[in-house]
Amino acid sequence: MNTGLVLSGGGFRGIAHIGVIKALNEYGFEITHIAGTSAGAIIGAMYAGGLDWKQILQFIKKINIFSINNYAVGKPGFVDTEKFYKQFSVFFPDDNFKSLKIPLFITATNILDGSLKVFTEGELIRPILASAAFPGVFTPLKIADEYYVDGGALNNFPVDLIKNYCDQIIGVYVNPFLKIGIEQLKHSFNVLERAYKIRSAKDSLSKFGDCHLIISPEDLINHSTFSITDVDAVFELGYKAAITAIENPDNILESKKTN
Repeated sequence: MNTGLVLSGGGFRGIAHIGVIKALNEYGFEITHIAGTSAGAIIGAMYAGGLDWKQILQFIKKINIFSINNYAVGKPGFVDTEKFYKQFSVFFPDDNFKSLKIPLFITATNILDGSLKVFTEGELIRPILASAAFPGVFTPLKIADEYYVDGGALNNFPVDLIKNYCDQIIGVYVNPFLKIGIEQLKHSFNVLERAYKIRSAKDSLSKFGDCHLIISPEDLINHSTFSITDVDAVFELGYKAAITAIENPDNILESKKTN
């Protein structure tokens, strides 16, 4: 049985994906296909490359995104996306989709012509970085002769990329969309984040019906896209939400433990 794992974008909230992976491993699920966007592309790629949840979490804790050494100079953005290449090359020395243990599908947005690009082969690291390059914060990344930014701008929950390959799909959506109070929009980036979530929610929520299991921790609403604190708390939210979903008696998923 082919089991697909779809990991949405969500910035810092994407750490919850790691907690979900821990739970899936404990319950014996064998993932055969992965589709990811933005933070989901990063976590999905590392898992597809053979890293376990502990290694992925350790890497996320060590990476200092907003270090002054990563600031962009003469580029459109605050953080230079290109500067993270070396850190990822440690885990992907071959820098090619062929080196992965699980087929991976990554989305990115061509900032020049506005089209969606799906990466499934060829060089690996730059597509990962491009998929997570939140517009205005991270600089667009050049791949071949085009420039790419966050895949979430056009497809933040890429269920459609693998649904024809899988018998069952586990969708992990880390952008819970609830009504908020005006007091929660304290800064300009809060407004930007909210507008971005409104845009992606309409398309993403319509894909829930294609998933056999949805894991979407509602408490993630209390964590910002750009926050870099409470890593362990966000990880636990993903882990606990996954266990709750898996143990739901209405769950129709099959794992190795139940086959």
